Amino acid sequence: MAETRNHLSPAEGIWSLRRLPDMDEAQFNQWQTLLEHRTGITLSSGRKSFLETNLGIRMREIGCSSYQAYYEKIVSGPDAVVEWSTLVDRLTVQETRFFRDPDAFRLVSDYVLTRPRETLKRRPLEAWSVGCSTGEEPYTLAMLLNESMEGLSLQPLFGVTGSDISKPAIDKAQSGLFSARKLMGMDDAMKARYFRPAERNNVEIIESIRERVCFTRLNVLDLNHAPMHGMNIIFCQNLLIYFRRWRRREIVKRLAERLAPGGLLVLGQGELTDWQPPGLQRVPSEHVLAWIKRQTDEE
Repeated sequence: MAETRNHLSPAEGIWSLRRLPDMDEAQFNQWQTLLEHRTGITLSSGRKSFLETNLGIRMREIGCSSYQAYYEKIVSGPDAVVEWSTLVDRLTVQETRFFRDPDAFRLVSDYVLTRPRETLKRRPLEAWSVGCSTGEEPYTLAMLLNESMEGLSLQPLFGVTGSDISKPAIDKAQSGLFSARKLMGMDDAMKARYFRPAERNNVEIIESIRERVCFTRLNVLDLNHAPMHGMNIIFCQNLLIYFRRWRRREIVKRLAERLAPGGLLVLGQGELTDWQPPGLQRVPSEHVLAWIKRQTDEE
């Protein structure tokens, strides 16, 4: 990847402050096609300014003066793979926080608390956060599972996997470090129990939770090759909204295949409408979109 220049010439300095020309329709279509082909993400015409802004920021950082030149760098340049990874991170990482959807996490807790105790003693619970961004969601799941196990007076037999297309997001998640503002609205007792102060007004997840959470880079278009199988809980919120309807259904089918019988799949409200995924039974809830995988054999 071209390094960001620290010392610009006067001409370069003037260019870096100059507004880029508007992206024409052909250029926008070109970028739309590339993003959908490589990530499945669709950008409506209403998000053209979002694309222009994020491309423009990155182009200024590396001294690229036109959308076409940057496109060619992404597609066939010598550092295309690295630059593409950087750009995907800019376009996909969303603002998130701990316990973002209280109703959904309450449903997960209820699900665990009503599982047969013998099953929880015998077999570790496996949870998967799909599109985990910088880690708040999988760590929240780990805290919830820990609380539930303790509430049942059981050993904490569980593991959580977080996956995301963005390598920088995964790297940040693995660090276990977060700004204190990410904990806003969180229960004080939970904060005190699961976080410790760190440098620069940051906090860090305690080791006993971090060691139960692992992260991997994964494009949801490649779920056929995902190593996750027999998951008890799959949590996939605020991800499907970026995909076309037919692709949402394909993704959900693939996720359902990776659920254990009796496993729980949680999506974001409104992300999948007017369709019943095969082999799944809708959880009756006004506030959470979730399904249970039908039992086929005795556990």
